[in-house]
Amino acid sequence: MSLKPTYEQKHKLLATPLESIRGVGPRLVEKFAKMGLSTVEHALFTLPFRYEDRRRLTRISQLTPDTRDIFFGSVLAAGEKTTSRSHRKLYEVIVGDGSGTVSLKWFHYRKPWIEKQYPVGRRGVFYGEIKRFGSILEIHHPDVEFLSQGQSPEALLQSDPLNFGRILPVYPLTEGLTQKKARKIWKEIVDRFAGLAESPIPEEIRRRQRLLPLSDALRQVHFPHSDSSLKKLEERRDAARRTLVFDEFFYLELGMALKRRGILLEQGHAFRVEHLYTKPLARMLPFRLTEAQRRVLGEIKKDMMAPHPMNRLLQGDVGSGKTVVALMAALVAIENNTQVAVVAPTEILAEQHFFQFQGWMKALGLHVVFLSGATSAAERRDILEQLQTGHAHMVVGTHAVLQKDVHFANLGLGIIDEQHRFGVLQRGCLRKKGKHPDLLVMTATPIPRTLALTVYGDLSLSVIDQLPPGRSPVVTKVLLEGQRRKAFEEISRELNEGRQAYIVYPLVEETEKSDLLAATEGAEYLSAKIFPDKTIGVLHGKMRTDEKETIMRSFKSGNLDVLVSTTVIEVGIDVPNATVMMIEHAERFGLAQLHQLRGRVGRGACQSYCLMIRSRRCSEDGLRRLEVMASTTDGFKIAEADLEIRGPGEFLGTRQAGVPDFRVANLLSDGRVLEQARQEAFSIAEDPAFLTADRYGELRQALKDRWGDRLELASLG
Repeated sequence: MSLKPTYEQKHKLLATPLESIRGVGPRLVEKFAKMGLSTVEHALFTLPFRYEDRRRLTRISQLTPDTRDIFFGSVLAAGEKTTSRSHRKLYEVIVGDGSGTVSLKWFHYRKPWIEKQYPVGRRGVFYGEIKRFGSILEIHHPDVEFLSQGQSPEALLQSDPLNFGRILPVYPLTEGLTQKKARKIWKEIVDRFAGLAESPIPEEIRRRQRLLPLSDALRQVHFPHSDSSLKKLEERRDAARRTLVFDEFFYLELGMALKRRGILLEQGHAFRVEHLYTKPLARMLPFRLTEAQRRVLGEIKKDMMAPHPMNRLLQGDVGSGKTVVALMAALVAIENNTQVAVVAPTEILAEQHFFQFQGWMKALGLHVVFLSGATSAAERRDILEQLQTGHAHMVVGTHAVLQKDVHFANLGLGIIDEQHRFGVLQRGCLRKKGKHPDLLVMTATPIPRTLALTVYGDLSLSVIDQLPPGRSPVVTKVLLEGQRRKAFEEISRELNEGRQAYIVYPLVEETEKSDLLAATEGAEYLSAKIFPDKTIGVLHGKMRTDEKETIMRSFKSGNLDVLVSTTVIEVGIDVPNATVMMIEHAERFGLAQLHQLRGRVGRGACQSYCLMIRSRRCSEDGLRRLEVMASTTDGFKIAEADLEIRGPGEFLGTRQAGVPDFRVANLLSDGRVLEQARQEAFSIAEDPAFLTADRYGELRQALKDRWGDRLELASLG
């Protein structure tokens, strides 16, 4: 009697290379590798992207335009034609079944071959997308199976059960692989290996969520039962796909839940809040905190007073005042005799924070240092010593702060800004710089809830959902290149009222390959031709830190009327008197970037404007982005649109270390399943026995197999 293979043994068998499958030779192996497929498991989770209903033949008279259908017919006429409009050659075959006729057209063909294939009288079964032109039904490049002498259409359907008489899967293909061949390969993989796929999700969750066994779900999603609903399959609402989506989300969220639980079990700093520095800072501020800022600050303080480390995401739209909240949190840590590290993704953003914090910290008698890749060796040695001895209360910097030789006397709080540009592992790296320090991560990029639950699933969420009083939404206009004069007139009007303007270019200097206007050349042109009586400054990423600081101070103090810049002003600059921004070649920027850039204006009481100049050669996606910007200033609506246009991986800016590419799940359409999977996963992670009990052994192993390393789940040994 053979023993039943264990979960681990089955998992190993799923790593069988694709070359062991019949019909997969060396050339196909190479092509599959380009698609990211090398094992049978990869193939099992590469699902059909649509389905074709080939269950029964339809009479030609009953074919419906804009649907795909299968029908029988005989060749009535065939020949080459030239289109009247474009004079393109095409090959046309007219087929009929007595109830009506259909025109089949090929635009790419070899004439001798196609003439041989379609003699008058030849009978076949045809499949394709039906289009109507006037009274004529047409199919371009149809699938066809010819009948042999005396064979009935029904007999043909029964003789090839893999391609007829059922709902067929349509796979993403690589060059040189037909759907027919792909189905044969996938059928063998599903028949031989789907039974090994197992997901040890506890039975009570499976029942509650009405999940199929994983092996059944894989069989059904690849080769649906003949009584399946095509509509549900097409809309991804079938039970098989939902099972696979739930399964994928469940393991991710279980990992997130364990990360959070690990943090909750760690002994952190239980800070006391004495308001030693926060009250004096509040008196210094030229404004009162908004209700939303006070609420979020309360949530942060509550976390900081708890005995376990804080792990919180602070989300707030452009200009909502996250920086002041972060500084208040930093002062709580400092009054408890611990240090603070503030990390930003770019030097200019880190500098912005440093300049902002420096004045307030100095007034409070506190010492802050700045550390980046550009810091000189001698200065760096001095800064590292100040951090190690505790002389520096706070360091603000770039990734340089995360380097191995940076040590703290007592790090109590880590603050990461623009979190979407950092990976999960960098958060872990900052946490290791102290004895379980609190962690506050911030982003001005509004993140749709589904994405927040996957990328930041281990964090508590705080949202500043209120702009400071007196601010009105920025009026946004999209103009063609030919309307640039109109934009200059609007800018002149604002400048003559004593206000200031930004003009943003995508590049620093002209390159041979680029037709884009560059900031330096643009500034010269604007000075000479457009605003000769105004003072114009230039800011770009290639300038030295002290040069950038001088330019920014001049603009902020009102000595410059116009700041011509590259995207270095995307985040951080706060000049309430700047009321108009013109963005050249706006279609070249991403939605998140455009939203951040627009956020530089509208920071005072006066009405502000954002003028986006687009070129005539604008892609469809570029137009969509600009339409979104013109239609709303709501960061969350912009983020949803951005996620839809680009997809999650692109949306995050960089590949998030520790967050998987989803094989089956879709963050846009599967949000409801994600919420359900998260709820179930978090309830299991709360069971104190999860890390030790035998009944969870296979579940722990499955979690480790999925993303153990990337989620840093060391406790799953």
